[in-house]
Amino acid sequence: MERGKQKTTWQTNQLTVNNQQTSLNPSETEGNKEQPSRLRLLWQDLSEFGLADTTLRWLSHFILLAFIGLTIWAIPGLTASLFFRLDSPMANAAPITTPTPQINTQLPLTVSPTTSPIGITRLVQMHTTLPSRPRFEVTKYKVQPGDTLFGIAEKFGLKPETILWGNQFVLGDDPHNLRPDQELNILPVDGTYYKWSAGDGLNRVAEFFGVKPEDIINWPGNHLDLTTIGDYAHPNIEAGTWLVVPGGKRAFVTWSAPNITRDNPQAAAVLGPGACKDVANGAIGVGLFIWPSTRHFLSGFDYTPSINHFGIDIDGDTGNAVYAVDNGVIVYAGWNNWGYGNMVVINHGNGWQTLYAHLSAINVTCGQSVYQGNVIGAIGSTGNSSGSHLHFEMMYNGTKVNPWDYLPPP
Repeated sequence: MERGKQKTTWQTNQLTVNNQQTSLNPSETEGNKEQPSRLRLLWQDLSEFGLADTTLRWLSHFILLAFIGLTIWAIPGLTASLFFRLDSPMANAAPITTPTPQINTQLPLTVSPTTSPIGITRLVQMHTTLPSRPRFEVTKYKVQPGDTLFGIAEKFGLKPETILWGNQFVLGDDPHNLRPDQELNILPVDGTYYKWSAGDGLNRVAEFFGVKPEDIINWPGNHLDLTTIGDYAHPNIEAGTWLVVPGGKRAFVTWSAPNITRDNPQAAAVLGPGACKDVANGAIGVGLFIWPSTRHFLSGFDYTPSINHFGIDIDGDTGNAVYAVDNGVIVYAGWNNWGYGNMVVINHGNGWQTLYAHLSAINVTCGQSVYQGNVIGAIGSTGNSSGSHLHFEMMYNGTKVNPWDYLPPP
């Protein structure tokens, strides 16, 4: 009986323990299942907010970047394992001799099309840009409204002076003579254009333009033959033939104003009726200058000797006052026949001379003494002018200079 009781008691205790363990299992089970449930709930929340796809995309990017980083990190090690270091013992070891393969010299050596030679390979281009062909003949161009000498030259890749040298009979070496509807000669290269005259010699013409006779003969567009040209002094070139002189240069013909002295102002009579006859001594300049107008900026050409423009075109409206830039005596007052219209020239008595052109009115007379700041005329657009402005020039001891170097800063 006692043993039966003990057994019963042991069974009872064992049952209690089992019951306790059984009571603990649900909590443990719930604890094990709690983590997946939270992830599932988190994923459900992301899906509800429409972030599931975005999260997957970022995770995939992160994994890809991690893989790339791992690969980059591993490459140096892989490279080092594939090649010997130059200073390693094995690199300095004696080379292993291998038998030389026998080549059948009777068969032509061919290169497999799949192999490429060592060096820079040429890329295949589906489209090839062909260079423009050189031009040898003179072409014609009709001046359009708004065209300028510089713009036309740039359009054809030439220097502005080439446009003047190729059209002396149209432009007269004066850039102000450019007008719409004019037909200009456009040379194929920078240089000059010359009309051959009876009695001309190749040596003399070439020397005048600063080139060699062969430069003229060998230019393809001139259609001359060295074998049949004959004597250079009397070449077989028909009078009236126009010839391109590549690289040729010549002095411009200028009809502006020479150095007009007080002793002989009639030297300027060739310019027009504004030349003075007799001039007495008068006011002397001080050598310091003011601006000849109230505006101090350009409206046209700048000082550009390369295109025969030795002054500056100052902006202004018709009727605006023009001032004497320094003391002096009037040595020209009136019309200029060569494009400057109404013009005034002041001799300042100290080596300086100033010129004022395209005036709409003249307020001074020959021989009159004027002083710095006196009104000598009004801005206009007379002569060869495309709009109201003042063409202003300065000369010192017979040489034209850049007015920007002597006028006060604007």
